[in-house]
Amino acid sequence: MTSTRPRYFIGIDNGSQSSKVTVFDAHGHAVSEGRAALRPYDTPRPGVVEHPDDDLWTSIGEASRAAMAAFDGDPADIVGVGLCTIRFCRAVLKADGTLAQPVMSWMDERVGLPYAHSDPEAAYVTTSSGYIGHRMTGRFRDTAANYAGTWPLDPVTWQWTEDDEQLAASGLPRQMLFELVLPGDVLGEVTGAAARHTGIPAGLPVVATANDKAVEALGCGLRAPDTLLVSLGTYVAGMATGPRDVEDAAGFWTNYACVPHTYLYESGGVRRGMWTVSWYRDLLGEEAAAGAREAGLSIEDHLNAEAARIPAGSDGLMTVLDWLAPGDTPYRKGTLLGFDGRHGRFHIYRSVLEALAMTVHEAADRMADELGTEYGEVIVSGGGSRSDLMMQIHADVHGVPARRAEATSAAGLGSAICAAVGLGVYGGFDEAVDAMVRPGEVFLPRRADHDLYRQLEAVHREVRDHTDAIYRRTYGIFG
Repeated sequence: MTSTRPRYFIGIDNGSQSSKVTVFDAHGHAVSEGRAALRPYDTPRPGVVEHPDDDLWTSIGEASRAAMAAFDGDPADIVGVGLCTIRFCRAVLKADGTLAQPVMSWMDERVGLPYAHSDPEAAYVTTSSGYIGHRMTGRFRDTAANYAGTWPLDPVTWQWTEDDEQLAASGLPRQMLFELVLPGDVLGEVTGAAARHTGIPAGLPVVATANDKAVEALGCGLRAPDTLLVSLGTYVAGMATGPRDVEDAAGFWTNYACVPHTYLYESGGVRRGMWTVSWYRDLLGEEAAAGAREAGLSIEDHLNAEAARIPAGSDGLMTVLDWLAPGDTPYRKGTLLGFDGRHGRFHIYRSVLEALAMTVHEAADRMADELGTEYGEVIVSGGGSRSDLMMQIHADVHGVPARRAEATSAAGLGSAICAAVGLGVYGGFDEAVDAMVRPGEVFLPRRADHDLYRQLEAVHREVRDHTDAIYRRTYGIFG
C-alpha cells in the first residue's frame, strides 16, 4: 500500500437471521458495525418459505445506517463495499429490478426446482446477491460464485452454460439471467437512492464476493487443504478448500470459493445446529436466567461454565441432532438417550455440544477420505466459537488443534477482503488475508478425552440404525 491516509472497507453480511454491516480498516480491524434482525419467514403454504415484503433490502439499510452512524472516521477514506448475501435464495425481478414476488428463502422447495415462468411481469431471475447488488448499483450484474445448485452455470468456466438443453432444463432463458462477474470484480457504484437508504456514500464501488459460506471461509483465513473450517451457524458443517470441481462426490459437495476458479468442499452437517443450542437455552427459561444473574454471567456463559463441570461424554448421555429432519428421511426426530440418575440439565446442554462436534467430525472424516487428505487443524467460526467449552470439545473430538476465528463477523471481513483485492489495495487474496485476518486462540486436544470420544462416536453413528424404525411408526401417528 502506498497511500498514507487510512483506508476503510464496508463489509455487508446478509445472513439467515440478520444483516450485519461492518466498517473495517485495512488491517481487518472492525471500527464500527450495525446489525438488523430479519423478520420471520412467511410460509403461506407447504413448501413455500419467503422473506416478507422487501426484508433483505430493509434490514441491510437499517444495519448500514447504524454502522455509518457509529463510524467516527472520514467517510472520504472509505474505499469501497464488499457485498455478501444468503446463498440458495431466488429472486424474481421486474424489468426495472424491483421484486415481482417475495424473495424465496433457501428453505423454499422451489429453489431446488426448475424455474416456472408464470408471472408476465417477471423479467429477471437471480440470487439474493444479484437482487441486492442491483439495489446498490442499478446494474444487472452478479457474482458467479453464488450460483451453486440448479442454475445453468458451467462449474469450470464460471459462466453461463452454452448447452441449450441445460438452459432449457433450468427453465431460464438467457435473457432472464444477469451478467456474471468473478469475486473481486466491481459490480458498479452506489447509487444516490442506495446512498439515501443505507447511509453509504454515493459513488463508492461495490465489489462482488461469493456465497455466504465461501465468504465466511475467506474471512477465517481458510486456505490450506489440510485445514478444516467448522461453521457454527443455523446450519453446522465442515468446509475445506481445493483447486478442482469434484463431481459426484459421495461424502461432500462442491461449492464455489471466494478466490476465482477455486472451490469450497462442504461436508454433510446439522440442520438447525446452533438453533438447537438456543432452543434448549430458551427451554430452560427463567431457571437458567436466575442462575446466570446469581453468577454475574450471561445465560450462555453460565450454561457453558456449568456444562464444563460435566465430564467428557456427559456420563453416557448422547444426543442425535435431527431436530429438523432431512427431506429424504422426514420421519426422523431428535434423540436424547442414555439417561440415568446422574444426569441433569447441564448434561443435556453438554451432550448437544458434543453431538454437534461428533456429527461434523464424522462427516468431515468421510470428506477427507474421499479427497485423500488429513486435517491437521480445525478453525471454528460463528457465535458458538466464543465458548471455550465448545472450542475444547472440538479440539478433543477432532484430535487436532482447534483455532477460534478471531473475527466476530467472518463473512463481513471476507467481504472487506474481496473489496480490498478488487480495488487494488492488496495485490491478491493471499496478501490481503495475510494483512487482514488474525489468528485467534488455539485449543489443544486432550488425549484421554479424544480417546473417549472415539469410542462414543462409534456408538453415536449407529443410533439411527435402531431409532429409524421407531420414528417411522410414530411419524404415522404424529407426523
